[in-house]
Amino acid sequence: MLLAGLVVLVAVTAALSIAVGTRSIGLGTVWQALTDPGLASEEAVIVRELRLPRTALGLMVGLALGVAGALTQGHTRNPLGDPGLLGVTAGASLGVVLAIWLLGVGTPAGYVWFAFAGALLGTVLVFTLGSLGRGGATPVTLALAGAALSALFFALVRAILVSDTDSLDSFRFWVVGALAGRDADVAWQVAPFLAAGLLLALLNAPALDLLGLGEDVARGLGQRIWLARLVGLAAVTLLCGAATAACGPIAFVGLVVPHVVRSVTGPAHRWLVPCSALAGAALLLAADVIGRVVARPGELQVGIVLALLGAPFFIALVRRRRLAGL
Repeated sequence: MLLAGLVVLVAVTAALSIAVGTRSIGLGTVWQALTDPGLASEEAVIVRELRLPRTALGLMVGLALGVAGALTQGHTRNPLGDPGLLGVTAGASLGVVLAIWLLGVGTPAGYVWFAFAGALLGTVLVFTLGSLGRGGATPVTLALAGAALSALFFALVRAILVSDTDSLDSFRFWVVGALAGRDADVAWQVAPFLAAGLLLALLNAPALDLLGLGEDVARGLGQRIWLARLVGLAAVTLLCGAATAACGPIAFVGLVVPHVVRSVTGPAHRWLVPCSALAGAALLLAADVIGRVVARPGELQVGIVLALLGAPFFIALVRRRRLAGL
C-alpha cells in the first residue's frame, strides 16, 4: 500500500511539475502536447522542450538521492547519515571547480563528467583510507575518512574560488543545486550511471539487512563484509555522483527521506530502498514546484527550497523519541 501510494504521489507531483510554472498550463493542454507530436503551439513547445526534460531529470535525481541516502545510513549505521559523508559531494565540487578554473568549462552539460570524476575520486580515496588498518573498512573508519577528505576538498575549492573570481561566478550557479537550465542532454548523460547505481543498490539491500545484525553475525551467515561494503559504496558513488554532477549539491533529500520512510517500513531494506527512491522523487519535484510558485515571475532554486523546508522539519523529526530509537 505504501509503494502504491508513493507511485500515485510521484505521478501527481510530476504532473504538477509539467503544468505549473511562471506560465501555468492546463492538464488537458499538457496531455495534448505529450500525445500529439505535430502540435506546434507555444505551450506545446514549453511542455516538450523545457518542462518535460526538467521533470524527468527531477525524477531521476530524486530517486538517486533517496536510494543513496538509504544505503549510506545503512552502511554507516547512522540514521543521520548523508551521501556527502562519504566524500561524494566534496569530490564533485572539486571536479567542477577545476573544470572551470583550468579548462574554462561553462555549461551544465560540460560540468557533468568532471563532477562525476571528482565524486568517483573522492569515494575511492575514502574507501582506501577507511580500509587501512587491522579492522578494514568499518562504519567508523569510513565516516572519519569521509569527513577528513571532505574538509580537504572543500578547502581546495575555497582556495581556488578566492584566487579566481571568474571561477566563483560560474561555480555559484552550480553549487546552489537546481533543475533549471538543464536540458535533455544532461539527463541522457547521467541516465546510464543512475541505472547501474539502482541495480547495485537492489543487489546490496539483502546484505545491508545482514550487516544490521552486526558484522560478526553477518560473517557467520556467510556474508562477505568487504564485498558488501564495496558494492554499497559503488552504488552510492554512481547515484549521488551522477545526481550531484547533473544538478549540483542538493541537501536533505538523502538525509530526511530514508529517515522518514524507515519510521513506516522499519529497517528492512527490501522495502526501505524502493520506498526511499519514490519518496525522494516526489519530494524533489514538489520542492521544485514550490520554488516556481512562491517567487513568480522568477523562481527559487530547488536546493534553496529544500534547505528552507528541510532544516526545521528535520530538527523536529530527530526530536521524536520513536525515530531516534531507530
